[in-house]
Amino acid sequence: MQSKFLVKFLTITVLVFSFHLNAQHEEHEGTPEQIDRKTEIKESINHHIQDSHDFILFSDTEKNKQYGFSLPVILIDEGFHLFSSSKFHHGESVAESNGNFYRLYHNKIYKTDAEGTLNFDDDHHPTNIKPLDFSITKSVLMIMVTGILMLLLFTGLARSFGKGPIAKGAGRFFEPIVVYIRDEIAIPNIGEKHYKKYMSFLLTVFFFVWFLNLFGLTPLGINVTGNIAVTFALAMLTFLITQFSGNKNYWKHIFWMPGVPVPMKIILAPIELLGVFIKPFALMIRLYANIMAGHIVLMSLVGLIFVFRNWIGSSLSFVLAFAISMIELLVALLQAYIFTMLSALYFGFAVEEHEHDEAH
Repeated sequence: MQSKFLVKFLTITVLVFSFHLNAQHEEHEGTPEQIDRKTEIKESINHHIQDSHDFILFSDTEKNKQYGFSLPVILIDEGFHLFSSSKFHHGESVAESNGNFYRLYHNKIYKTDAEGTLNFDDDHHPTNIKPLDFSITKSVLMIMVTGILMLLLFTGLARSFGKGPIAKGAGRFFEPIVVYIRDEIAIPNIGEKHYKKYMSFLLTVFFFVWFLNLFGLTPLGINVTGNIAVTFALAMLTFLITQFSGNKNYWKHIFWMPGVPVPMKIILAPIELLGVFIKPFALMIRLYANIMAGHIVLMSLVGLIFVFRNWIGSSLSFVLAFAISMIELLVALLQAYIFTMLSALYFGFAVEEHEHDEAH
């Protein structure tokens, strides 16, 4: 428990130091009228929660330097293009590849000319062609890291069980979690008869979401589960497994409910069908909104330190930010649990078997 407090204290300290560098940059580069402090804080928050084509560990705005490493850019545009994101110089330069020119704008890649010209519509959205982007972004990299971490963890756990009935090493911590997911989530919601074939997915999605949520609480600015594309993919997996697992009772209760008058069946069938799509949508939005809101609140509280700029307001903001970060540790686990629990519940609906006379 002490280690968790130490990690969160160091996280808040690093975030405060990062904002402090931005504040110093404002004092050296312009007057308060020229530079809006709230705008700077908002930009820092956006940088933290958005995906990027390079991995920035630390930024020094006073010297205009960023410390980190570049990631590979993979594009499909009249052929295959592979180059380092360092060619963009954090969006300041135009990258050339096989005679084509590309520019990074708001973390999206657009095809352009040698001068980097971008055309905009009335809503100030670029109208340039966007190539198919399969780049290894910061979020993709952390998904890979999490996948490797889980592979090492569970293969090690399996080997330890092969040598004896008691897990060893890190397996002693994770074994009770695995047993809890089986006994308290999978079996009660899916049933003894069918739960085994869903255990691999439930364990994977639980630890995947949990680990990524924890990575998001580090000073590295990783916000994978706060990306709606990631939560959409996870919810889509649950949706597809549910639909392909559905038995005749599942589909009958959607389109032609037994024991219900025919006029009501006609009315309820579209509503039930709509519910099929609302369930995964709720999964997607719940995870995305909770994680994104947590990051924004935490970073906003840190930013308030430099808005107040006095020992009372800044101290209160620091204490609140630390308290929220501790709550976020619980939220990281809770969101993984909720996603796994609801997925198991939907699987249970799909494979449920009962007599209509008993059900109604």
